[in-house]
Amino acid sequence: MAGPGVVVVVGSVNADLVVALERIPRAGETLTASGLERRQGGKGGNQAAAAARLGGDVRFVGRVGDDAEGAAARAALEDDGVDCAALLPTAGEPTGTALVLLEGDGENAIAVVPGANARLSPDDVAGALAPLPGEHVVVLACLEVPVETVHAAARAARQRGWGFVLNPAPAQPLPAELLALVDVLTPNEHELGLLSPGGAPALLEAGVGAVVVTRGAAGADVVTAQGQEHHDAYAVAGGPVDTTGAGDAFSGTLAWALAAQRPLGDAVEQACAAGALATRAVGARAALATAAEVESVLRR
Repeated sequence: MAGPGVVVVVGSVNADLVVALERIPRAGETLTASGLERRQGGKGGNQAAAAARLGGDVRFVGRVGDDAEGAAARAALEDDGVDCAALLPTAGEPTGTALVLLEGDGENAIAVVPGANARLSPDDVAGALAPLPGEHVVVLACLEVPVETVHAAARAARQRGWGFVLNPAPAQPLPAELLALVDVLTPNEHELGLLSPGGAPALLEAGVGAVVVTRGAAGADVVTAQGQEHHDAYAVAGGPVDTTGAGDAFSGTLAWALAAQRPLGDAVEQACAAGALATRAVGARAALATAAEVESVLRR
């Protein structure tokens, strides 16, 4: 399945603290957890790991603290095959941290402390992307780093003729100048309403090339100027264990497939399969799929 192309991820790296609960507590309520695990996370790190485990040539642009958590985050990404030359240590800032409250049915709620992620600058992105050769490059970004940095990545991608995929999470209103540079936007169904009251059609009018709306167990919708098509979700044996990181696996796989010059519809099918497979174990990266596993699901 792998083909030529490079995926450049501009995004966040976090240390995840995963708290296992029967259910997520309501406001003002205290519940006793059944477990606590420390895992590697961050939307950018998860997306890069997903693309790399598929066999992609993946470069990461981000910041971590000059601390033990940052060293561990770098080592984990490098173990997955991610090029971390542009993952920069940041004095005076801790590595980002995410608190993940995980229910017994696999659903979750997440709070993020950005730490060093908030220090990733447009200059960092320019320095990392400038020497990168190649025509078949897709830049993938998320919103766990500053918007002005994401905008710089989008401008650089457009200037080089590369694809730009934006996973707009955590969702926030985005400047029209940025939306006009997005080739593929990958919100989930909740984020879509926060991005635009007019939904996908309004985002297309703003200049987005395609909107891929992920809907969990209901699959994904692809909306372009040519119309809308639906892609069903894939089931995993035994049902989902943990949905944390499934959306990141989707976006990372989509970028990998587009860098390999797959048509958008085919890329979304591969992303749906990889997103489903990512729910097989606890942790955002615990069950990321290989290319062979994705191919096996697609053949079923």
